[in-house]
Amino acid sequence: MKVDHITCKVIPGGMGECNEYRCWEELLPDALGLIFRNLSLQEVLTVVPRVCKSWSRVVSGPYCWQEINIQDWCEQHKKPEELTRMVHMLIARSSGSLRRLSVSVLPNDSVFTFIADHARSLKTLELPRSEISDCVVEGVAQRLSNVTFLDVSSCNKIGARALEAFGKNCRSLVGLRRVMHPTDVDGKVCQHDEARAIACNMPKLRHLEIGYMLIETKAVVEIASQCHDLKFLDLRGCWGVDDKLLEERYPGLKVLGPRVDDIYENSFWEECSDDSDDDSIYSWEFMDDEYYAIGSDDEAIWDDGQGPEGLEVRFWGGEFSEYGTGFDWPSSP
Repeated sequence: MKVDHITCKVIPGGMGECNEYRCWEELLPDALGLIFRNLSLQEVLTVVPRVCKSWSRVVSGPYCWQEINIQDWCEQHKKPEELTRMVHMLIARSSGSLRRLSVSVLPNDSVFTFIADHARSLKTLELPRSEISDCVVEGVAQRLSNVTFLDVSSCNKIGARALEAFGKNCRSLVGLRRVMHPTDVDGKVCQHDEARAIACNMPKLRHLEIGYMLIETKAVVEIASQCHDLKFLDLRGCWGVDDKLLEERYPGLKVLGPRVDDIYENSFWEECSDDSDDDSIYSWEFMDDEYYAIGSDDEAIWDDGQGPEGLEVRFWGGEFSEYGTGFDWPSSP
């Protein structure tokens, strides 16, 4: 659903006098939250709060933030302090009700620890290209015990130890994405220890993506033998794996790869270049006094103590994709 503009007509006297106009401010917060989830991050943070006080209260509470997907925003904001503050603000607003978090390029372990401490109801956790470490994952994984789908693609500072910790603590894990970029594994000998950690600690997996991992057929056979519920296995770019053997031995397992076609035809970095000819680029600076003046009535919009003062939120034109991968290979079915 695309919303071009929002209009709120407030009729004195409440619902009894709403014959010609809908009293949108009278809708339950849960209902408004469901509606606002169809809007972009830009609209929820900068447009909706200015419509009326009831709407600003909704976007300041947990109603809009049970699912948070800011991967596209993260790709456009490379300053660690901005990303950290955005994650802190949105998770705080979720008030413990967060079920899905999709965020990329986390700058350090402290942000990951904050997520584990304040989002213990998470079911889906996507953290591609994040700077998290084995030792911190081992220390906080028990707080993420409800996670059923995990994405740690191209998290280059973690290895078998982190995967083992996730597996031992996330006992309901049914989906894992550990896709690497060819440059991530450049210089490495193999990742058989990671394959073994998956096989020995994630027995309930049904969906597994391990594209471009440096593994051979023996390691994949161990995974398929231990994960009896496995239905889908993405091996694109795993050149040392014999897919014909897997098809013969596990006929009920859908295997994608290892052959890949036309993955790197387009450059991700060129698409994100600041020299783009796209005239739709625009931005909002939350510290702009013209937009949110100190002492104005709009100050109440951020009275939850989690306002974005000093946080630059810049939005590029175009739609936000549901699952931003950051790379140009085709998404798995």
